[in-house]
Amino acid sequence: MAKPTMPRDEEAVRRFVERLGSVLNAAGLPRLPSRAFAVLMADEDGTMTAAELADALAVSPAAVSGAVRYLQQVRMIRRERERGSRRDTFVVMDDAWHDMMINHELAYLPIRDAMAAGVAGVGGPATAAGARLSLSVDFLEFISAEMDGIAARWEAHRAQASAGADPS
Repeated sequence: MAKPTMPRDEEAVRRFVERLGSVLNAAGLPRLPSRAFAVLMADEDGTMTAAELADALAVSPAAVSGAVRYLQQVRMIRRERERGSRRDTFVVMDDAWHDMMINHELAYLPIRDAMAAGVAGVGGPATAAGARLSLSVDFLEFISAEMDGIAARWEAHRAQASAGADPS
């Protein structure tokens, strides 16, 4: 892990958390999970307890519970148990965007399946509603296939970048 080259500016971190939280919220993520993700991203080791998150966000532990549950469902964080403790910590995934966006089995396929199941109910693909649903199914199948290719290219890119960064 690289050592920081300059001191941490807590006011700049606070502004970053609020800005990233707002941007993620505007992009469609719920407000508190957006802010919780931003706090974890800015945390030096990316690991915080529910109490630490509640304190950092100035919200109740109950609110944190819902936020971390959401972030776990979309695979942006994971829950870990501290060794020898009954205390859980929440850890931001190093490659959270990759896991959230590439995991089309969780994101796209359930939507695709629901739409595909609705085609017959609206009168089949020859109806306007059926054609609209069928087009959506085709698009989601296309996106799922493309995500597999994107994931492979990303892994190759990361491997190449890691090899370039480590001269040994």
